[in-house]
Amino acid sequence: MIATFVAATMAMAAPALAQQQLSVATGGTGGVYYPMGGGLAEIINNHVEGYAATAEVTGASVENMGLIATGDADIAIGLADTVQQGYSGTGRFEGQQLPMLRAMGVAYANMVQIVALEDSGITSLQDLVGKRVSIGAPGSGTEVNAEQILGANGITYDDIEEQRLNFNETADALANGDIDAGFWSVGAPTSSILNLATTSSIVMIELSEEELAAADAANPVFAVTSLAGGTYEGVPEDIAVIGVPNVLVVSSEMSDDLVYAITSAMFENIAELQAVHPAANQTTVELALSASPIPLHPGAIRYFEEIGATVPDDLRP
Repeated sequence: MIATFVAATMAMAAPALAQQQLSVATGGTGGVYYPMGGGLAEIINNHVEGYAATAEVTGASVENMGLIATGDADIAIGLADTVQQGYSGTGRFEGQQLPMLRAMGVAYANMVQIVALEDSGITSLQDLVGKRVSIGAPGSGTEVNAEQILGANGITYDDIEEQRLNFNETADALANGDIDAGFWSVGAPTSSILNLATTSSIVMIELSEEELAAADAANPVFAVTSLAGGTYEGVPEDIAVIGVPNVLVVSSEMSDDLVYAITSAMFENIAELQAVHPAANQTTVELALSASPIPLHPGAIRYFEEIGATVPDDLRP
């Protein structure tokens, strides 16, 4: 009888002890999305009771918005312009608007980094014409940004031999001489460029003031920023680059209480995320409230207002 009672008690207690699984859609392992997503998952595991999260490798921004829409991911990281296109049904999402997208915050800003090997002879954006160029993985924000920057400066895919490679594949292809240059839209530093720079002499292609201005005008979420000299071996000087915010996205269907709990856990334990990757030094409430291209989830708004922040009207759903 005692054994039967214990077994019955355990059976009744099991559902209460079970943790609900959450999926965090990130990007490739050679970028920043994956470690940042892994860091966020660990914060959820440690500080959000009743939930266990796992970071998933994906094709990044475009794919991630689809995963949120279908419910195959619970949290996703995406470039601000890609997120805005998904929400409004424009650009890559023409005819397939995703009105359920909501921001939980803004993680950090990407930098569009264009890399070639020193002996390639490539020193400018226009030198990419006629060359083999990786424009990023299919369904990635890098691909979206590369097309925008090139197009704003009069270069189409007809002018280059484009290849769609993820970050690690791009670095390997450069090292092996299979391509001439590659685009990275990613936080800095990123492991794939760091590793490439230790084995090969690289150059970071800097856009001219006119090219930066043309790119900036082509996309409202673009901003000119600076890649600090010394970030990568062989690149000693500061380089002006295009910056793009990265948004933490959830579905409007996620409960207010859960989004509040995750938002609170992230910002209250931000040092844990900063220990995973220095890009998280940019993860602030101020950035979340100034750079989100879509409305915030009510659960995130509850946290921001609780700490005394002013939420702009245009970020309310």
